[in-house]
Amino acid sequence: MSAPHLAEMLKEQVTDPAWLEDAVARLARDPGAVAELFPAVGRRCGRGPLRGDAPELAAWTVDDAARVLLLTAMPLRGAALAEQIRTLYWHGDAAEKRAVLRALPIVDIGDDAVELLHDAIRTNDPRLVRAAVGTDARQLDEQMWRQAVLKCVFMDIPLTAVAALDRRADGELGRMLADLDAERRAAGRAIPADARALLTLIGGSTKPTRSAEHEEAS
Repeated sequence: MSAPHLAEMLKEQVTDPAWLEDAVARLARDPGAVAELFPAVGRRCGRGPLRGDAPELAAWTVDDAARVLLLTAMPLRGAALAEQIRTLYWHGDAAEKRAVLRALPIVDIGDDAVELLHDAIRTNDPRLVRAAVGTDARQLDEQMWRQAVLKCVFMDIPLTAVAALDRRADGELGRMLADLDAERRAAGRAIPADARALLTLIGGSTKPTRSAEHEEAS
């Protein structure tokens, strides 16, 4: 998703397009103004669902897109950009953090993104977890990425939200899902349908435990 595409989509969706246009121009001149502008986006641009056909924008809101657009407008690179992005994340509310996470595939802050992704995945806020797994997440190693997928299953976040799931899913993830499936069956519960479909696709035992078989027979 490119900045020009976001800007075009937002033209007809923000509540105050003149404010957003001015904010983008101001940040191009003075990137430090982002501390003032970033928190004001929801109030000035709106918080409704973002309309668009791009699959990667599923579950985005108008303020998500506007904040991402602001971040792309800052003429910063390297360490200076990373420091600004990190500051916005750590000092932001949930909506601001979510927008930072959504921006990571577009604004390159290198390895500094890992810390933010890890923090989001470890929270109990499904909005942040979903935003984190919706990035390309190239920076996540395989172990952390698998944990993120399991977190989605635990939180009933649709696995369609996980970027590159078909490419990165492997036998070890299948083993972890199979263990979770066995635990859920033993407790008389089931994993979500999309998790079961993934488990069937990548391998792993889906055989019910004895307790589950007994419950089903009764």
